[in-house]
Amino acid sequence: MEANPNILEKEEKFHDEWAASVNVDEIDVITMNSAVTAPEMRYITKKLGDLKGKKLLDVGCGLGEASVYFALQGADVTSTDLSPGMLDVTKRLGKKHGVEITTHQSAAESFNFKDDDMFDVIYVGNLFHHVEIEPTIARIKKHLKPNGTMISWDPVAYNPIINVYRAIAVDTRTEDEHPLTLKDIGSFKKHFAKVETEWFWFFTLIIFILMAVVQFKNPNKVRFWKAVVEDGEKWRWLYVPLAKLDAIVLTALPFLRPLCWNVVITASQPKTSSK
Repeated sequence: MEANPNILEKEEKFHDEWAASVNVDEIDVITMNSAVTAPEMRYITKKLGDLKGKKLLDVGCGLGEASVYFALQGADVTSTDLSPGMLDVTKRLGKKHGVEITTHQSAAESFNFKDDDMFDVIYVGNLFHHVEIEPTIARIKKHLKPNGTMISWDPVAYNPIINVYRAIAVDTRTEDEHPLTLKDIGSFKKHFAKVETEWFWFFTLIIFILMAVVQFKNPNKVRFWKAVVEDGEKWRWLYVPLAKLDAIVLTALPFLRPLCWNVVITASQPKTSSK
């Protein structure tokens, strides 16, 4: 299915403008991927294990924090993005850290890779909620080795606190966003024999409320999901006990998991048919 060219044009412009506003020297790659308030990336790093020598594709790489982080762990990283500005930042960020990142400009809707371009790991960070999920999974899966792993994380649709934030933060989000539903998550099982989910941010979302009502951060000027990671150490005192509470409650009451902010999906054993 072809992507709407108007949406792609808006997405590219939005992300080019974001990239132009960024100072590469101010990006802390290690913090953005290992802070106490970056549980998704800490989980993903542990789940993937040793990356030395593995071919890794970062789909929708954004500013490249994850691409560079994976390259620092020894992965051979190829990064794709719709935005040439984002890819430029990614290349410069890699150079700053002494790693080489191969960049490839493309939308997730049209990879334009060769059929034999195959990867051990495909990482999809915060992308699926911008695209038509099932055809994108099918397209990505074609470039995953039979014994490879696709791992992604995205926001979930149901939490009322986050939905209020989404309604307010119109300047730091794009209009095509559609957080994942349970049906969307179920789409992965059509394409992979093994699918695992891990949920993050339940009681820990109290921090978002405090960012707004105590720190007076404006969600149209500050990307909360970035700020909460950048300020991770400042929030450690609160995040750690709340994360422990999350673990207890979400284990005891699994029906609450869809009320979390984000879900990490690990998919392996790609099926030859989606039926």
